[in-house]
Amino acid sequence: MHNWIRQIEEFVPRDEREEAERQIILELAKKEGDRLLFRESAFAHLTASSIILNRERTRTLMVWHNIYRSWSWTGGHCDGDPDFEAVSRREATEETGIRTLRRIGSGIASVEILPVWAHVKREKTVGSHLHLNVSYLFEADETETLRTAPEENSGVRWLETGRIEEYCTEPDMIPVYKRLFLRANV
Repeated sequence: MHNWIRQIEEFVPRDEREEAERQIILELAKKEGDRLLFRESAFAHLTASSIILNRERTRTLMVWHNIYRSWSWTGGHCDGDPDFEAVSRREATEETGIRTLRRIGSGIASVEILPVWAHVKREKTVGSHLHLNVSYLFEADETETLRTAPEENSGVRWLETGRIEEYCTEPDMIPVYKRLFLRANV
């Protein structure tokens, strides 16, 4: 059995939506196996994301996503790496410059299936597909130096968690962010 599959099997969902989506991911894993770790699986592939919070849990570190035109969490494709936490940490550092991340909780904070609509990235059309996402919660120091990743974002800021609706222009993502804020005891 693949370690990444075991991680998803062992994750304990906290609501019916999460259980349903976990089961779909596991069914796809049985059919596709490690192909889901790579973008070559055009229909769906695995990603790992993170919500990064300050110590007081009043602010979240987000990036202005160039494709979605919205303030967004950090994250990205697994690209063959079965260690979801390592992927989410790497993406957070690449996208924000943040170096020190302390995990909140004991592991995976959430799983979700996220639709990605057709778009252009690096002058290539990417067809609509699904991100089979694994989420983590991290704490970081607000005084760390931040930087953008120009290929992916054009801003990095600490934003108030209680005002997420003002920052996020993706209505489907607001409940995901709020659920994760709650799981971090915001």
